[in-house]
Amino acid sequence: MKTETELNARALERDLAKAVQGEVRFSDGDRALYATDGSNYRMLPIGIVNPRSVDDVVATVEICRDHSAPIVNRGGGTSLAGQTCNVAVVIDSGKHLRKILELDHNQGFARVQPGVVLDDLRNRAEQHQLTFAPDPSTHEYCTLGGMIGNNSCGVHSVMGGLTADNVIELDVITADGTRMTLTKPDSEDEVQRIIDAGGRRGEIYSRLRDLRDRYGDRIRERFPDIPRRVSGYNLPDLLPENGFDVARSVVGSESTLITVLEAKVRLVHSPPKRSLLVLGFPDVYEAADAVPRVMEFGPIGLEGLDDRLISDMKIKKVHPEDIELLPDGKGWLVVEFGGQSKDESDAAAKRCMQALKKSSLSQRLYDDDKVEAKIWEVRESGLGATARIPRHPDTWEGWEDSAAPPERFGDYLRDLRKLFDQFGYDGSFYGHFGQGCLHTRIDFDMVTAEGVRRFRSFIESAADLVVSYGGSLSGEHGDGQSRAEFLPKMFGTEIVEAFRECKTIWDPDGRMNPGKVVDPYGLTQHLRLGPDYAPWHPETHFSFPEEEGGGFARATARCVGVGKCRREDGGVMCPSFMVTHEEKDSTRGRARMLFELLNQDEIGRKGWKDDAVLDALDLCLSCKGCKTDCPVNVDMATYKAEFLSHYYEGRLRPRTAYSIGLITWWARLGSKVPGLANRVLGSKALGGLMKRLGGIAPAREAPEFAKRTFSSWFRRRRTPEATRARPAVILWPDTFNDHFHPDTLKAAVKVLEAAGFGVVIPPRPLCCGRPLYDFGMLPTAKKLLVQIMTSLRPAIRRGIPIVGLEPSCVAVFRDELKNLFPTDQDADRLSKQTYLLSEFLEKYAPGFRPPALDRRAVVQRHCHHQAVMGFEADETWLAKLGLDAEILDSGCCGMAGAFGFEADHYDVSMAAGERVVLPKVRETGDDVLVVADGFSCREQIRQGTGRRAYNLAELIAMALTTEHASERELETSRKD
Repeated sequence: MKTETELNARALERDLAKAVQGEVRFSDGDRALYATDGSNYRMLPIGIVNPRSVDDVVATVEICRDHSAPIVNRGGGTSLAGQTCNVAVVIDSGKHLRKILELDHNQGFARVQPGVVLDDLRNRAEQHQLTFAPDPSTHEYCTLGGMIGNNSCGVHSVMGGLTADNVIELDVITADGTRMTLTKPDSEDEVQRIIDAGGRRGEIYSRLRDLRDRYGDRIRERFPDIPRRVSGYNLPDLLPENGFDVARSVVGSESTLITVLEAKVRLVHSPPKRSLLVLGFPDVYEAADAVPRVMEFGPIGLEGLDDRLISDMKIKKVHPEDIELLPDGKGWLVVEFGGQSKDESDAAAKRCMQALKKSSLSQRLYDDDKVEAKIWEVRESGLGATARIPRHPDTWEGWEDSAAPPERFGDYLRDLRKLFDQFGYDGSFYGHFGQGCLHTRIDFDMVTAEGVRRFRSFIESAADLVVSYGGSLSGEHGDGQSRAEFLPKMFGTEIVEAFRECKTIWDPDGRMNPGKVVDPYGLTQHLRLGPDYAPWHPETHFSFPEEEGGGFARATARCVGVGKCRREDGGVMCPSFMVTHEEKDSTRGRARMLFELLNQDEIGRKGWKDDAVLDALDLCLSCKGCKTDCPVNVDMATYKAEFLSHYYEGRLRPRTAYSIGLITWWARLGSKVPGLANRVLGSKALGGLMKRLGGIAPAREAPEFAKRTFSSWFRRRRTPEATRARPAVILWPDTFNDHFHPDTLKAAVKVLEAAGFGVVIPPRPLCCGRPLYDFGMLPTAKKLLVQIMTSLRPAIRRGIPIVGLEPSCVAVFRDELKNLFPTDQDADRLSKQTYLLSEFLEKYAPGFRPPALDRRAVVQRHCHHQAVMGFEADETWLAKLGLDAEILDSGCCGMAGAFGFEADHYDVSMAAGERVVLPKVRETGDDVLVVADGFSCREQIRQGTGRRAYNLAELIAMALTTEHASERELETSRKD
């Protein structure tokens, strides 16, 4: 096998591009995207191939063979042991090879391509009360190919086993280009027939049988008989008593043996009704001690977690309301029972409760599906809750998923905690306790020579400990590079030699993911950080206070690769990835690019002027979804604004930066002659010309200027005498509502006065600069914020609250303002005094309650609203208004301020809108209210469906107009 320097990468790229219909990408930027996974390791690949078909995969393998280029297959890229980062050609099947080719519910199997997302398969199977049992916490975005590579497990492997237990047949190709189908032979005679047929397949079967016969006794002796042994190759599946199951034997081989082209997998019965029982114990060790007793009652899931995990989640405010659902204790078992009816599953849970009444500290049985889902969210948030904790050292994988016999699991945890204490480490304990599998992230020092030496010493000791318990180095995530070096401790030298022989049988030239599992790289080689980590620390506009002095460099190292930003349904992030399925359009991909920029070795040498980073950020909608949806709170909108501010220093920005980024000034100008401005913008000739000059999508309509701005109306308005003595509140006339939708602000005046407040507005035109951030125009944005703090200083210091109707503007005061002025007391006061209308009414007018509307409503949440302020207060007010509200889990509508107006982004914008919100609004009857607080959301809905959407202020005003208020009456009030 040639080294990277010996390879002619350009010739390899050229030959691949000719033969492959999918994408072939060898640029520095593309390589940076795939340099690491969810592990501690970083290795720049040679290039990436996104195959569109099986023929593309075959062609890639054959051309790599001809060039002696190594290969690594990649699914979701979330491996925690370094399996999917290597100096190799990465075959990423996750973008195109996503078809469920067949699902036979009668025989209980599915045939899938390797890029199929697990939840896509499970959702299809659930239509027939079937499921694919293994379901790791990454089930929303992990792929079947990746699960086969790692022998994934998850919560419900208690019910149906590991991935290897659920693989029936594999269509594979070896590194030398041989295609074959692997399955369990009917008999030894069939094995002999395959061998007698000759060829490469016959040779492989013959040599595997010989290996089995020579090492059989040692395999039986050295492989631990526990539910969660994922370490090493699955040689026991080759034993005669196990049917010489070659397909199962390659599951968990981590792309070191074969490339999967297609898989036939088993589907098992999925109980339609579930009951969730949570048992509280004095500590996590007693919880683990109780596992064998709980397992007697046949749970379909049995998880454990400790008080450290809950404490970490409280510090990070991860699911704070959900944590309160747990019963008393400092260690918990989360036990799920299934049945054909709720009575059946409840009965099993109650039998367990009765049996453990004396040994458990507390018990709680949940009967609400929504509450049960929240409990599972607490458990699945473990990695994110423990990776980055304020005022605590960062934690890392390394001893992430060891496994011990369930009957000895409590004692193993006690001894492991003693080892933690001996080395001065800390980490929470959680995981799949029903099968004796532990998850933990540990506060290793990964950036000093002494810290890395101590890390290595700990792993050696931990390996000795788990082996002494008859356990496994890995119980779920595989060996990769994190544990492969220590396989001799677990299996002995003879079995490790058998692994090496197995590797040679399948991959004689060593081109499949070299340096992993067999003849592995060392534990501390190719660390993503390590003693040589010395990132660039540039001066920045934002202060990044959450990075505790680490600045932008620490921010860009925040991503741990869990890949939640690659999910395709639910939450806010990452809307562009949901459309394109491109790694560079995920939060993780963008974070990787910024990390490389500051790392400044062979990839990041261009610094702020790197076009590859610009390209990765291009489709970021700055929705801020990652700020809360990401388990480690990567804040890509802020990182993007910071990067763009430096990238464009001394350069012209895109045309839209001037046509839309400066909207506050254009709006002030247009509002002076609204009729003329509307005629010009609406004309086919002049309007079309202006769109082209401004970089606006031709299909976009310019929003119409109001005949009169809200500010003008308000200043000429006669304030009712009765309201002058009331407590004052400043209503923020944001650019969008002031100039285009003044009726919304008028409605807010009506509401606030009805609630008992005297409304005032700022003494002069002010703007928070929201659109400026999208284009990195941070110096200008800071000047606008200084203007606000100067103009409103007396009111700010008197504590007069400010109410904003546009969520993106309120988000500036709650987020960017503090980041740009971290030590300014007025900035801190202003941030704390600014509210959305719903928040303000809940805090200052809790008794105010208008008549109910008693209407149905479809609600689109603004992404900044969800990410920065949260939506709880609005939900409360929707309920107070008597609305039967369907709150869409649609994420960003796709407009995202300037993004959806830009010609280059229009298609992605509309595709994002067409995922959920636009189709939902179209199918909604005219009698149903459409609710959207954000100007962008309302414009996307109007232009995409023709429907008008209402701000919460308008709904409350509608209710105040009359007990039987109608949209027509509200429209009449708009004209007043």
